[in-house]
Amino acid sequence: MIQMDADTFGDLVEDELDLLPDDMVDGLDNVVFVVEDRPEDGSLDLLGLYDGLALTERDRYGIGELPDRIIVYREPHLHACETVAELRDEVHTTLVHEIAHFYGIDDQRLHELGWA
Repeated sequence: MIQMDADTFGDLVEDELDLLPDDMVDGLDNVVFVVEDRPEDGSLDLLGLYDGLALTERDRYGIGELPDRIIVYREPHLHACETVAELRDEVHTTLVHEIAHFYGIDDQRLHELGWA
């Protein structure tokens, strides 16, 4: 397990987000990225969460809609990783996984692609 304060972890998430390919992030419309310590249930099992309506499920969506959220949970990541390099890899994978949910890619397809 790694020890890392919330600000440092937030910076790491931002760094990993900046490293994602442009074609992956350019289509993210009305999405915010949030870092929280743990999921509401307090577990250490969930690394991230897409909270919103996938593009494939939207029929009407426009101005005035609250933004979708991609949440990255700090403590589960720190609990799961032994090194900063491993943490960066896990955060990267979590970001890709949750962004895929935004685009409507389900867990089965993510498994096929090796991202879940």
